[in-house]
Amino acid sequence: MSPFKSNVLAAIKLIPKGTVASYGQIALMVGVPQAARQIGWILHSLGESEVNVPWWRVINNAGRISIKGLSPDAPLLQKSLLEKEGVAVKPNLNIDIEHYRYKPSIKALKKLGLDDEYVSKILEK
Repeated sequence: MSPFKSNVLAAIKLIPKGTVASYGQIALMVGVPQAARQIGWILHSLGESEVNVPWWRVINNAGRISIKGLSPDAPLLQKSLLEKEGVAVKPNLNIDIEHYRYKPSIKALKKLGLDDEYVSKILEK
């Protein structure tokens, strides 16, 4: 597994139940701010050995479930999993992202191996 993918999966595992993060937010957390699409691709290609990754907690920055999986039911599965964790999802698959957005602590960001200067920049956003 590539170090980038390992870091992405580690960042996603930090997202607590009942909160969400955007693809771009995860990219920022792993030090590659322009990699939102790559985050989506990594989630799309998760294998059975990576079932402990809470992929359903990652949504687009507009606050919408935008998963494109092999199954047409994937968005409804994501909706169901989020609702089980207490996240309100509208019938059109929209979520109030600012209400439910994960705000990582300095300690959490440092677990991802980010330097102090970069962590400060993230916390400013």
